[in-house]
Amino acid sequence: MAAKIRVNWPDGPVCGICFTTALRTQGTCVLCGDERLLPGRTAEGANICRDCAGITTTMTCDGCGAETERFRAGRCIRCVLKTDLEQLLHPNNPPDLRLKRLIGVLAEADRPESVYTWMRGAKTRYLLEGLGTRTIALTHEAFDALPGSRSVEYLRELLIHHGMLEDRDRQLAAFERWLTTRILDLAGTPHIQAPIERFARWHHLKRLRAMAAPETDLNTAVRSAKQEITESGKFLTWLNTTHGLTSTGIRQTHVNEYLATGPSTRHAIRTFIVWLMKNKDIPQLDIAHRYAATTPLITQHQRIELIRHCIESNEPPLTYRVAALILLLFGQPVGKIAALKCSDLQALPDGLHLNLGNVPVLVPAQIAPMFWEHLHHRPNQQTGNRGNQWLFPGTIPGQHLHADAMMGQLRALGINLNGARNTALRGLVQELPPTLVANALGYSYQVIHKHATDAGTTMASYAGKITHPTPNPSKDRQIGSE
Repeated sequence: MAAKIRVNWPDGPVCGICFTTALRTQGTCVLCGDERLLPGRTAEGANICRDCAGITTTMTCDGCGAETERFRAGRCIRCVLKTDLEQLLHPNNPPDLRLKRLIGVLAEADRPESVYTWMRGAKTRYLLEGLGTRTIALTHEAFDALPGSRSVEYLRELLIHHGMLEDRDRQLAAFERWLTTRILDLAGTPHIQAPIERFARWHHLKRLRAMAAPETDLNTAVRSAKQEITESGKFLTWLNTTHGLTSTGIRQTHVNEYLATGPSTRHAIRTFIVWLMKNKDIPQLDIAHRYAATTPLITQHQRIELIRHCIESNEPPLTYRVAALILLLFGQPVGKIAALKCSDLQALPDGLHLNLGNVPVLVPAQIAPMFWEHLHHRPNQQTGNRGNQWLFPGTIPGQHLHADAMMGQLRALGINLNGARNTALRGLVQELPPTLVANALGYSYQVIHKHATDAGTTMASYAGKITHPTPNPSKDRQIGSE
């Protein structure tokens, strides 16, 4: 079970893992004072340079002359990457500045070994060869025509992130592709396909295109649109199978029967029914909003214990402990947490603040160091994702961590997501006026006042809490400091 010996140095045999670690240790030699590679060690364990350690193993790249591990044929990993990428992409035949830039981005990645492994995969190699032979153009249309895969989307987002392909809303584009497939799936039932296509394109797609903006995350809106389109298609299928009717034959009894005999997801047809009525395809019907019968909650004791665990435990990654604290302290939806930007953290004279609404909220001093540590050591930036603007970067270049991935990690911490958010908001509206909470946390007044009502808090109870005759901006930033 012993590790295989790679080399023998003056202080003894060195295994492959220790050899690689030694050749990635840079710093100042404690003996000669030179700033260079430090593969050796003194008897006391201090890192020293190759000359001071008496190591004769060659550690200079024959290509660029850098003092580093020789990866292949006497050359370092970056030189090998550059050569291999040039052979695949042919950036000079014909000349293409974008392909030259792509080679530079990949060869200069913080973790070039991971790039080397990635480009050797069959799907990635096919894409790179296609770009090199110019059979795959550097356009979104060309990428859309390829079979969908993670490799295609990763390379596309890498090109977008580094300015080699024009930007576009990823969620909107994915929805458009999904919609095309969904409409084609209904081709065998034109009496269902036609109304669903009109509803999907003239209501949902039109609305999503209007919403699309660099600062807007469409994830929640897209998920809702997909569900409403899917459930509406199921309703029309049931209507035709059970009653032999099409969309124009929908009446109140059909809606009531359908909603009463199935799961709660059937209520997602409401938008479709309202849209049909608005277009005068059917007469006016009564289809009320569905509200949850109960509101998930956790106890304040459970909430405090979860906060304590996030602060004191070192087992979960810091990224997810910081995300959990934003949820537990400020009652934010996970989708919004995942889409926070680095610029949403601000250092002001009275401490670190987080932009969630109209007024920056103060991050409690006890956990501010955790936020700073995460900000300066964000993960997923080693392989072409450098310069990512998101507070929680994802594995796809230029994108933030997907909300679903974050939800899974927060649930693994033992957090009831909806219960924790509702309890946090109720705790805040018991301490501060609902309007202040809404402004600071980015919620609508209606939502926060409903939490205040459910918490049994009346507006009259705030009279005794007012200590200043005029607004105090510094107090507006105290959300979550309890």
